[in-house]
Amino acid sequence: MSVQSAINKELFIPRDERMLVAVEVSRRKRKRMSFLPTGAGGDYNTFICVSVTNTRPHQLLITKVKQFGGSSTFTKRTQWTVEKLRQVNGINPNKDCPEFDLVFDGAVDQWVASSSAEKCLFVQILYHACKTYWEGKVGSLGKVVRQRSQSAPLEVGAGPSVPSPVPAPRTLQSRRKSYIPPRQTEFINCQPKLTAEACTMNLVIFRCKVFMNRLKNRMVANKSRSPARGQPGQRVTGSSLGNVVHRMNVALGERGDKLSHAEDKTVELMHKAQQFADTAHKLALKYSK
Repeated sequence: MSVQSAINKELFIPRDERMLVAVEVSRRKRKRMSFLPTGAGGDYNTFICVSVTNTRPHQLLITKVKQFGGSSTFTKRTQWTVEKLRQVNGINPNKDCPEFDLVFDGAVDQWVASSSAEKCLFVQILYHACKTYWEGKVGSLGKVVRQRSQSAPLEVGAGPSVPSPVPAPRTLQSRRKSYIPPRQTEFINCQPKLTAEACTMNLVIFRCKVFMNRLKNRMVANKSRSPARGQPGQRVTGSSLGNVVHRMNVALGERGDKLSHAEDKTVELMHKAQQFADTAHKLALKYSK
């Protein structure tokens, strides 16, 4: 079972939540003082998780999870709602990098992910989760305002006079003024491929890169645990596996380039088709007269 699956099973499923993504991080700037009860030597791993509640109305949550050294369990430290997440800073909009910042109400967390691919996967899933959440939030609030405005009563004057609609528009106007749209999470310095609409292809590529990085790290860890002398066969096996991982990384990069080229070609053909349709429409209008 992977670490992400273990976190989801241990912390989120019992609380009727569904984890969307988790990234292992470390602080770019270490705090001088820590009041957390750490394990032996103060070693621990930190994970930033994004989850959503299964019950309605759905809540989008960002949770900090720690795993202390020598322990197989996970501890939930801090949890924020997405309303408190003001900004996500991708640091560099021009190239992949593992650094990113999360700005909450009254707090700024500066993180470094275990790899650039994991950071890209985390930011991409967080962006689309926030977009879906805020679109649903704005739609539900707008629906409530419309229902209240439609149910506003009109005052009717005495006798056969025409009903006076003056108080109702004032009430509706005051409600519109009192309605403040929610402040959405801002994403800055993020690469366009992380915040683009048609990014399913990039999501698949990032997941493959994350899997390859984790496989490579696991192989390196197993190799470091094995004896250095007296077992040449294991060294040969490790080197052969390293070559396999390298070839798979190269093949994955080439596959990603081909998919990106195919996507660009598809967009170009769509533009040409639209131009052809516009020209055909103009000709049809010209000869119909």
